[in-house]
Amino acid sequence: MVSRMFRLETEVDKVRRDLLRSRLADTNAAASPVVAALRGTPGEREVPLHVWASDEAGELAGGLVGHTWATWLQVTYLWVDERHRGAGLGGRLLAEAERIARDERGCGAARLETWDFQAPDFYRKQGYEVVCVIPDYPPGITEYTLVKRFRTNAFPANPLRARRQGGVPY
Repeated sequence: MVSRMFRLETEVDKVRRDLLRSRLADTNAAASPVVAALRGTPGEREVPLHVWASDEAGELAGGLVGHTWATWLQVTYLWVDERHRGAGLGGRLLAEAERIARDERGCGAARLETWDFQAPDFYRKQGYEVVCVIPDYPPGITEYTLVKRFRTNAFPANPLRARRQGGVPY
């Protein structure tokens, strides 16, 4: 076994972060034909998707922040002011983001994370399925990852996927 010396550093370094991100993207593309096929296409970029709701006074009543990437909508934040909860605003914000992702950006699915005290039941009512449960993340809380497919054939035709599936895209 070869023993090597390395100096480990812990400071935040945006230049090295970007270099690491670039090198990881290259490594991933070399290892995955699906990721390689995304390189240089519009699907490779994360495109922000924000939906805002204002009340009669023009104040922020709620909003959704996320992005689309590789035919997926990633919902990062969804919040409704307490005064407006129970009026269907959260569902409207989510439905509008899904509509934009599906109809304008060609997405076939959405994903999000939520904690047990936040909104897992709300998302289930919106058609999302729990695909991952992480107990004690953070300690004393359970995190859920949920996914929703937008249509029966959730993904647009992909020649790489079609080859693996015997020529029939799914």
